[in-house]
Amino acid sequence: MSNLPAGGRLKIALPMKRFLLLLLLVFLLALGFVAWRIFGPATAFSGDSYALYIRTGMTYDQLQALLQKDTVIKSPAFFDWVAARMDYPANIKAGKYEIRKDMSVMGILRMLHNGRQTPVHLVILKFRTLEGLAGAIGKKFECDSDGIAAFIHNNDSLRPFGVDSNTLLTIVMPNTYSYFWNTPPSTIFRKMYSSYKAWWTPEHIRQASNKGLTPTTATILASIVEEETNAQSDKGKIASVYLNRMSKGIKLGADPTVKYALRDFELKRIYDKDLKVESPYNTYEHNGLPPGPICTPTSQTLEAVLTAPSTDYLFFVARPDNSGYSNFATTYKEHLQNAKAYQDWENRQKAIRDSLKK
Repeated sequence: MSNLPAGGRLKIALPMKRFLLLLLLVFLLALGFVAWRIFGPATAFSGDSYALYIRTGMTYDQLQALLQKDTVIKSPAFFDWVAARMDYPANIKAGKYEIRKDMSVMGILRMLHNGRQTPVHLVILKFRTLEGLAGAIGKKFECDSDGIAAFIHNNDSLRPFGVDSNTLLTIVMPNTYSYFWNTPPSTIFRKMYSSYKAWWTPEHIRQASNKGLTPTTATILASIVEEETNAQSDKGKIASVYLNRMSKGIKLGADPTVKYALRDFELKRIYDKDLKVESPYNTYEHNGLPPGPICTPTSQTLEAVLTAPSTDYLFFVARPDNSGYSNFATTYKEHLQNAKAYQDWENRQKAIRDSLKK
């Protein structure tokens, strides 16, 4: 039994109670501070988001150096401390990650640890060359343009898609494709090929066959039509001209194939010397379709080829009104009249432009 009076025991208990309360308060404050550091805003960049690219094989030290160089995290040391406890340094996953402003350390590390990448959207519009395609894809993905170029110029790589380096663009249909940043070339093109196969339904294949075409040759023809005009209502008639020429054994004589052969896509006027360029793509010199497409045609142009009307047209030339439409002819005599009307109009337009410069 204590010899202390009751008042003495009370005097000792009160300081102890205050001490314990103070200790609890310090503990709660420390806990709150740690929680705030873990779950509170942790980014240091000024924009709305930061795109973090983790290359395949990147080490944690390299990642840490990148984050510090770009001043991404407020406290790299605290980031390291939490990362170590999540075993993240041994579980780095390559990819593109969008770190949003004011994300927490925990939020960032959970995203990185789980490999929750930000999708990359590849928009395919019109491409005329494999080099152009490789450059556009290379800007979007880890495998860069050199890696894409090596893949698309290797016929062994392309064999699973039923194409070679000449016909590859036939399976690259204008569309928006979504991938992850570290997707390899084979997977990039496999997705495009799946989209291409889905478009070529049995009905589309039947329509092509009725015109004496395959999916590949229909796409090659559509690429020429694509380069001939932007007037959708004329595309079917232009396709009919080329189909009629092929059926009669007449050379296509398509100006866009000459531009492709010369690799001068901005050429405004083609001269007689240009028509002699030696290339399998020059349809003034070689019969039939070129060995591959001269651009990536839209699905609307493909539809126009497959549903081209039955006509007797063998020629066409631009209308003399800058409308973008064409005049069609069945005889060469009629075509010469249309061509003269256009040339006369073009000469008048040039004279007007020249007079305005004076």
